[in-house]
Amino acid sequence: MNRIYILFFFLFLTVCPILGQDKAKPQSGEGVHAFLRRHNRTGEDYYNQFLELNKGKFGKGNSLQRGVTYTLPPKSATGNKKDNQTASTATNNTTVKKGVKKVNKLFGKKYEEYTVKSDKLKGACFFLSSGHGGPDPGAIGKVDGHSLHEDEYAYDITLRLARCLMEEGATVHMIIQDAKDGIRDDRYLSNSKRETCMGTAIPLNQKKRLQQRSDKINSLNRRAKEKYKRSAFIHLDSRSQKKQLDVFFYYSDKSAAGKKLANTMRNTFREHYDKHQPNRGFTGTVSSRSLYVLNNTAPVGVFAELGNIQNTFDQRRFLEPDNRQALANWMCRGFIKDYEDWKKGQK
Repeated sequence: MNRIYILFFFLFLTVCPILGQDKAKPQSGEGVHAFLRRHNRTGEDYYNQFLELNKGKFGKGNSLQRGVTYTLPPKSATGNKKDNQTASTATNNTTVKKGVKKVNKLFGKKYEEYTVKSDKLKGACFFLSSGHGGPDPGAIGKVDGHSLHEDEYAYDITLRLARCLMEEGATVHMIIQDAKDGIRDDRYLSNSKRETCMGTAIPLNQKKRLQQRSDKINSLNRRAKEKYKRSAFIHLDSRSQKKQLDVFFYYSDKSAAGKKLANTMRNTFREHYDKHQPNRGFTGTVSSRSLYVLNNTAPVGVFAELGNIQNTFDQRRFLEPDNRQALANWMCRGFIKDYEDWKKGQK
């Protein structure tokens, strides 16, 4: 008889955790982060547990497969103890306080900790999308035997911009993400195909790729509570090797606010070039262009081309980490100016 009780006891210990485990199927187009967020499990701990619990059930880049039932990590009584938010799930800025230290794993070990320096962008929400990624490296330049891939440099600059905006109190959504590569201080950034659209594998087909990130921005935009919402698409151009370019900006011809933002960005860059290189001059342009991501996303958007990846002089703008940081800093200041102007118009 005692043996029977012991047998039932071990069965209870073995089966009960399984019976109590929540399971669910993903919605169409849903990535891991969005899936976990829908089930109130956010943060790196839940994410890592989820991957471990569902080994063998994922597609490329840990993408969720339609129709597959996934096991959810058990809910913690206190949730994640650490502030493991990524730039895709930034803190609601109604609680922004200057001097508060935060952690964002997406920025990498060296830069994951940052301090909220001001509330200049409190109440502002940004959707940042670096060009290409995943199976598509974008434009490729050459220097000293090294290949320069557009997606890697655009991503590094976009991460730096996200961090700058968050330091000023903004809510920031990083649309394209790499689970391994944070902000890097190397001249030559190694190429990978790890980038995802917030956890979902990026398709190679150009239209599907652009539609995927546009849909993601629109989905996040619908849920965002902020009234001031802006998107930025960061790219590097590819022209003749002899063609030197300053940073230039595109906007949708249907968006007066987009035109204003693009002009504010150009004027901000001109001011900084006049200050730091007074004899250089600045020839960056602003023009309208019918681009898919500008035409198919709801937030006011600006499309930035940061230079010619083939040109020797322009390459210095991307190779030096300090220069990549300067690009991010100046774009951040452009957004601050645009936000201040927007707030004046609301009075």
